[in-house]
Amino acid sequence: MRLSSRATRWTVVLTAGALIGVSAPAPTSGAEDPPASSGHPFQNPDLSEEERVSDLIGRMTLEEKVGALAWRAAVPRLGVEGSPHIEGYHGVAQGGPSNWGRRNPTATTQFPQAYGLGATWDPELVRRVAAQEAHEARYLYQSPEYDRAGIIVRAPNADLARDPRWGRTEEVYGEDPFHVGTLATAFTRGLQGDHPRYWKAAALLKHFLANSNEDDRVRSSSDFDERLWREYYAKPFEMAVREGGARAMMAAYNAVNGTPAHVHPMLRDIVVDEWGLDGIICTDGGGLGLLVSAHQAYPDLPAAAAACMKAGINHFLDRHREPVTGALERGLLTEADLDEALRGLFRVSIRLGLLDPPDRVPYAAIGAPGDPEPWNQPATKALVREVTRKSIVLLRNAAGLLPLDREKVESIGVIGPLANQVLLDWYSGTPPYTVSPREGIENVANPDPFPAPTRVGVSWVGDMSEAAVEMARERDVAVVCVGNHPEGNAGWAVVTSPSEGKEAVDRKQITLPPGQEEFVRKVIEVNPNTVVVLITSFPVALPWAAENATTILHMTHNSQELGNALGDVLFGDVDPGGRLAQTWPRSLEQLPPMMDYDIRHGRTYMYFEGEPQYAFGHGLSYTRFAYADLRTSSTTLAPDGTVDVSVDVTNTGTRAGDDVVQLYVRYPDSKVARPRKQLRGFQRVSLAPGETETVTLRLPDSDLSYWDPGKKTWVVEPGPVELLVGRSSADADLSLRKTLTVKAH
Repeated sequence: MRLSSRATRWTVVLTAGALIGVSAPAPTSGAEDPPASSGHPFQNPDLSEEERVSDLIGRMTLEEKVGALAWRAAVPRLGVEGSPHIEGYHGVAQGGPSNWGRRNPTATTQFPQAYGLGATWDPELVRRVAAQEAHEARYLYQSPEYDRAGIIVRAPNADLARDPRWGRTEEVYGEDPFHVGTLATAFTRGLQGDHPRYWKAAALLKHFLANSNEDDRVRSSSDFDERLWREYYAKPFEMAVREGGARAMMAAYNAVNGTPAHVHPMLRDIVVDEWGLDGIICTDGGGLGLLVSAHQAYPDLPAAAAACMKAGINHFLDRHREPVTGALERGLLTEADLDEALRGLFRVSIRLGLLDPPDRVPYAAIGAPGDPEPWNQPATKALVREVTRKSIVLLRNAAGLLPLDREKVESIGVIGPLANQVLLDWYSGTPPYTVSPREGIENVANPDPFPAPTRVGVSWVGDMSEAAVEMARERDVAVVCVGNHPEGNAGWAVVTSPSEGKEAVDRKQITLPPGQEEFVRKVIEVNPNTVVVLITSFPVALPWAAENATTILHMTHNSQELGNALGDVLFGDVDPGGRLAQTWPRSLEQLPPMMDYDIRHGRTYMYFEGEPQYAFGHGLSYTRFAYADLRTSSTTLAPDGTVDVSVDVTNTGTRAGDDVVQLYVRYPDSKVARPRKQLRGFQRVSLAPGETETVTLRLPDSDLSYWDPGKKTWVVEPGPVELLVGRSSADADLSLRKTLTVKAH
């Protein structure tokens, strides 16, 4: 049941303690609210989806059809309550810096930023994150206490981090389409669940397509050829739709090759007709108006609205009533166009169970009286801690300072601007609690029970003052917490440093904000036993520290368990098994111009020129791993076939640890330009000391294809393909190699 103060203006139909339908009254002269309709075919779950949708649309007035194109596809007169959208990159957002859920925001579980989820290289873990988020969205939507939010989640972001200057890098999983597509697929499956008929929540992919610059994004054009469209920019979206079952998507503000994404033929011709997305394609917030004001593609809003709907848009996050009505009056749209658009919206409603009786919906009991708040459960907190641990990347450990030994370290100074806070980003919710680096190190340094005479003293200074440097000098170990501010320390579209970036602002520098690396240098000069903890939303160039700091860790913002997870890794209670999901350059000089969307000009590990600061896939461990016996189930790959690529991985060290086995391919005799190397499989493994595991990665021949613009199809070339297996994309880490022969189709 969902019943709150809203019942004073809504008629609520209840059966077995849960909501069937809600109707909002049309204005009447003091008349009582009419009851919600019942017994119509669209309410019969035994009919086919298309029969139900047709019946519902056939009962709607033209005015209702226009109204249902809004962000909530509701028909109050017929008892149809559509779900609103919510944000949810790394937890339900019903609070946070941007005040999502302005009507009574509430605490919800907050995981690391999506960039950190990408660093886990663990699709199953990412699926569990999304499943927790879907449960909390349902809870808030159905609970009589909360009765808010929605179960259409604007996530995952399947865009690609092609450039570290992009201000919204924090929202995505990384730079590689296979890696990002795999995780976007996992997140989609986690949100929607595994029930054969009903979704727990709907995944709405963002932002289609090639949306990776913030400056001038409302009018800029992302330009590249058809092969890059298919092989790079669109591939993660395609995977999430075809393999993950996503049936909702948001168009991007930018143009693609000169045509605004909101009206681009790709929406209908490829996303709908080819990939099979039959649900929601929505504008980005204000995107309709930008077609007129920023892109100047149409003379007025009715013309723009008609173009959107003709292209495939069926859901407006804009003031759309007057523009759509105007388009109808001018003959730019017909009622049949509206009917076609509404079908996708109501398909999503049916799959969410919004038109069905509760006893048919497996998720109807979530949030019922007595159902405990999911964000306060021990298992939830443990999941956040596990995910955060697995997102931490050990970039450097040259002197073997880590892991710290509780029996030998008597004092730790935790210092720096991020030492005693957990920063939230624009798309965050409000976590029920946060554990700062200082608090987490205190918690983990002295676990209970721990002998009092040997307790580790932890002190802190949360700035870059001389007092912080003096503290570092006097302690056995200094932990320096530096990094960016996910809101840029300022309001909308403003940042306080050229090193900061966020939505609407790209970074102008990729170094740490002013003074931070110099502070790190001062600390290391007085105490060589210094751990540099980078808490950042994107790659950071470290001109001095990358060569002189012996120990560097990376983690992202936003996790409510940030400090505890950091402490777990510092003291070796868990191995740092995270791996970078983006190339970290040494300087801006290694990057092409920001608006060059042709990644062949030196972007990503596939085309990067020179030696990066840290390679894609890089990450160290507290133990050692040996790879041996690379083999394939066949020496040849038949047309439409699959080969199993296997390797034995052994933990040859003395500690348990995680490694990420990465499979790359090369095309030595290709007749077309191909990447220098291309990720085609990965698996994270956990091994005890001395343990060996055989990791097998499946390689279908379709993963070796390229797009032929002339033939308008995917092509698999016959000939040799080199398989490279190792611990990162760096050639030095790809120690095992084998050649596979691909047979002609």
